[in-house]
Amino acid sequence: MIENLGAEELRNRLAAAGVDREATDRWLRAFANLPLPSAADPDRLEADAAFAEPIFAQGWEILERLPLRSRRNAIEKRAGESVVAAMAGVCWRFCRAHRRALYVRLTSDFSEAVRVDELCRHAAEVCPGLVPTSAEVAQESERLLKDKDGREINQGLFIAQMLSDRETGTHLLTSMLRPTPAAIERLGEFVKQGVVDLGNARVEARGAAGYVFFTHLDSLNSEDDETCGPWETAVDLVLLHPELRIGVLRGDPVRHPKYRGRRVFSSGLDLTRLYQGKLPFLFFMVRDMGFVNKLYRGLAGPDYRLDEPEDTLEKPWVAVLDAFAIGGGCQLLLVMDYVIAEAGSYFNLPARKEGIIPGCANLRLPRFMGERLARQALMFDRTFYVDGAEARTVVNEVHPRGRLDEAVERAVSGALSFGMASAAGNRKAIRVQTEPVDKFREFMALNAKEQAFNHSSEQLTDNLERYWRARKSPD
Repeated sequence: MIENLGAEELRNRLAAAGVDREATDRWLRAFANLPLPSAADPDRLEADAAFAEPIFAQGWEILERLPLRSRRNAIEKRAGESVVAAMAGVCWRFCRAHRRALYVRLTSDFSEAVRVDELCRHAAEVCPGLVPTSAEVAQESERLLKDKDGREINQGLFIAQMLSDRETGTHLLTSMLRPTPAAIERLGEFVKQGVVDLGNARVEARGAAGYVFFTHLDSLNSEDDETCGPWETAVDLVLLHPELRIGVLRGDPVRHPKYRGRRVFSSGLDLTRLYQGKLPFLFFMVRDMGFVNKLYRGLAGPDYRLDEPEDTLEKPWVAVLDAFAIGGGCQLLLVMDYVIAEAGSYFNLPARKEGIIPGCANLRLPRFMGERLARQALMFDRTFYVDGAEARTVVNEVHPRGRLDEAVERAVSGALSFGMASAAGNRKAIRVQTEPVDKFREFMALNAKEQAFNHSSEQLTDNLERYWRARKSPD
């Protein structure tokens, strides 16, 4: 959280933790020199960045003087958290004062479509210390999650401020809906050959339908930073292919001993990788503003207009729920147009046990189930088996495993037989009422800020150890 502690309180907390008095005083003097304006002043961006830089640099030097976070006593923990909170407060106020000027600088006055991860990297160059560099994030990824102090918190605060402004936020969301370079590069191959292997995903053209198969087979089709790119690129390829009119999401048969040879939709976030400190904060932002939002909204073109109706290239999507859709897998069901499930399968959102915000499920699940059931799912670990009546608010059809392929083919051919000319328009018309761009933008601003603190919280580590025992050593 962001704390506005006075200089004397900070000095006392650091002194109690044994931090050198001279280092503390030097850091606190840097705070006193920071003249952040209460209103935006684009002419002060570089000057204020220069004043803020030593606050971040010296703050991280102080944290390095303390033991690793998991080895600190209560007094040292309090001191470390106070330093992180103080730096977060500076980042928040700096971005509030300069968000538009900074965004103009990073995007060449809105003329360039810069993805959110690239935006953070550029911001680290323009305003040193404001957000971590790629090298600093990589260095911290060598630590277990419980030993991270939260360098990536400022990324979330930076993104939240960019999204809080309607013009910069909408431009950023639109940029995230542009096709990935990998998709553009491989589109010709996909059109010609009808299949592309992307490593953790495979995409196939079958008639007028594009099938995206999750192939993270050793991990029950879980999600991490290594699946995010291939899955997004696969969706792009289906949307860009000129002859495909509908998309299908499905998991491939997995290699996990318990489910070997069975199809599994998704086991959600790779919690072991998260525990090991290998899952960066930006994974969450790129996933929800890129991969998932493209399923829901389609692809944006180069023409950006703030006050015009959405103009995206989109197609309807069908999900095939084999076995289970846990966490992130469940989130995907909420952006589908049709869901066909295996009898006996289930979906859930173990957000409370994970200790994170489950993507955009808080925004979308209440629309399907109502707020009461959604709260049970999000806050009290409610699991929904597809054979039950309540699950049918999300699932359209349920069939035995041996009849799923037939059901999918029937649903796809049925949709195509009626023509798809109005499908994109009807999807847009539904979104105008249920989730207009501004609503999504405001949600993601909140998500970015809260998730940044959750991602490095001690409670998250405690939850992972208590419920998943993800204590493997990093590979």
